[in-house]
Amino acid sequence: MKAITIENLSFSYNGVEVLREINLEVEEGELVAILGPNGAGKSTLLRCIAGILRCRGVEVFGKPLERYSRNELAKIIAYVPQRTEPGFMTVFDTVLLGRRPYMGLRPSKEDLEATRRALERIGIAGLALKTTNKLSGGELQKVSIARALAQEPRILMLDEPTNNLDIRSQLEVMRFARDFSSEGGTSILVMHDVNLALRFARRFVFMKNGRIVADGGKEILKPSLFREVYGVDVVIEEIGGTPLVVPV
Repeated sequence: MKAITIENLSFSYNGVEVLREINLEVEEGELVAILGPNGAGKSTLLRCIAGILRCRGVEVFGKPLERYSRNELAKIIAYVPQRTEPGFMTVFDTVLLGRRPYMGLRPSKEDLEATRRALERIGIAGLALKTTNKLSGGELQKVSIARALAQEPRILMLDEPTNNLDIRSQLEVMRFARDFSSEGGTSILVMHDVNLALRFARRFVFMKNGRIVADGGKEILKPSLFREVYGVDVVIEEIGGTPLVVPV
């Protein structure tokens, strides 16, 4: 089943076109990495799909995005931005905010349990009573992902999810995104770390100047593509069945 369908999507900020004629289909259960240089439009595309930016041409599970209420959409799509500002709430209460689409005036036993599960799955249950302004950047990033997980979404959208994370934490987050997809969810990640994306994703969307330049699996990974998208010459080797891109 198609989780997301985009037809001829264009988007402008203050009269400046940022996305141009985007066409994209994402199947349920896919893990898709969106790659490209700074200013390519990757984050803007993610925000359009998530319904944060108003646009036309996006369907989610066969229904136009604009026909969903904010609450309905929050039960389907969880979006994690590049940066989250710390505050004075505890980690537990911050992750509990992910349950807002389901909560009444007070959180239910199910809401509390979903929050605990999210903390445990991301590996930060030990931080539950700590306030977010006492966390490192990497810990704060994990809290944001746990909050998204608490929403129990069908589509997970992560914008630079490995920012501020050490190598071990990067691998943990990427494994989580992969597992989420293998369990039937859909993961869409905007990334700058090409080699980390190539290790975990099976489909890659390369963007430049607001357009999709290439879309496919490992077969599209050629030095000419990286020269076109990034303006650099690379050598592509394979280690243990995983492509490795080395700038020359």
